[in-house]
Amino acid sequence: METAAVYNWLIGVPGASCSPDDAHAVASMIAMAVRETELGGALTVGLGIAGAELRDLISSLFPHAIHLLERFGLDAKVSVSEDESCLRELLSRHTTSGTRLELRLAAMIARRAMRPNHLWQDVGLRGRHELSALMARHFAPLAIRNNRDMKWKKFFSRMICRDEGFRLCTAPSCSECDDFAVCFGDESGESLLARIRRDAEMPVQIDVSLISLAIARS
Repeated sequence: METAAVYNWLIGVPGASCSPDDAHAVASMIAMAVRETELGGALTVGLGIAGAELRDLISSLFPHAIHLLERFGLDAKVSVSEDESCLRELLSRHTTSGTRLELRLAAMIARRAMRPNHLWQDVGLRGRHELSALMARHFAPLAIRNNRDMKWKKFFSRMICRDEGFRLCTAPSCSECDDFAVCFGDESGESLLARIRRDAEMPVQIDVSLISLAIARS
């Protein structure tokens, strides 16, 4: 089964204890992380959370999925780099309400931000607008400060540097910077989930019978 099908299966059964938009975002990140297990490692490597924390997230949002996702390793150790730790801390300190979901989103977004593409792509979303909406819902203090719509990775870096007392660049203002497009340029592109849907040569090996069994147990 392809990664996009994992996403469709996750959101295809009612029961998530969150809004459809949040279910969409979390399902997208799980699907992207499942894809990465093909290269070795566990689901935790792609999500940045593990064990009871990850099980509680899956059980509360996608109760029908917990039995099947166990096979991808929900207890594998999560190693966090210094850069990722700084971003996780930044996001955790600037949640909208400090809910468990927001703190877990902080960890997962920080992990996905370590990937090489536009952040919205590596989160598995359909466009930058969805990432900005997610930030506005759950990280409002940061979303408000990003009032010029800077690229999210660049904005995160700037915020972390300011917190640490560093000056990120020497330009007197963004409007006078020769590299303006680096921070504010186009972030269009193709959804990675949409691209993967067309990739028939590297399917994620999930037994369809196991999916049917998991749904029947829910």
